[in-house]
Amino acid sequence: MKSGIIIVAELQGPAREKVAEIQRRFDPKLAKAVAPHVTITGSSGMGPIATRTSATRLRAALEPVARATAPMTLTFGRPMRFMQTNVVVLPLDPNGPVRALHERIKRSGLTYERERFTFTPHATLSFFPTLEQSALRELLAFRVDDPITLDHIAAFRTVTITETKELLRLPLTGRGA
Repeated sequence: MKSGIIIVAELQGPAREKVAEIQRRFDPKLAKAVAPHVTITGSSGMGPIATRTSATRLRAALEPVARATAPMTLTFGRPMRFMQTNVVVLPLDPNGPVRALHERIKRSGLTYERERFTFTPHATLSFFPTLEQSALRELLAFRVDDPITLDHIAAFRTVTITETKELLRLPLTGRGA
């Protein structure tokens, strides 16, 4: 991951603990580094926001986005390997409300780096280890049937691949369609 500012939505609801447990079991390094979340900006669809962006500028750009976005209740698809890597993720609908949130942020006027991948909303289950085939099969068989709720966004400045500094947190307060 490039250095910069990323925006995430931490998982809320019953599925949060299920995802956290799988992360602890299959990727303890990931589980210690971050709470279960969906990355809204940072690698796919748009790269990290420029590190020179002040907290004041970030807040000014993101507050209208958060006010225009309603909390979301979503369900994950079946786990999959991400883009020919050993990373295993739980995908979300790529054309649903998470994409709309992503696009609002992308159009907010913030400066960001070039994206590395097409926008693919997801929660990461395993990032760091190279999984044995048996562990990979088990992880790909995992299911999260409970819905998740995304009710806020948070911006973090990346320090290292496993260390971030929170810059701001905003509730999603828009009305549903």
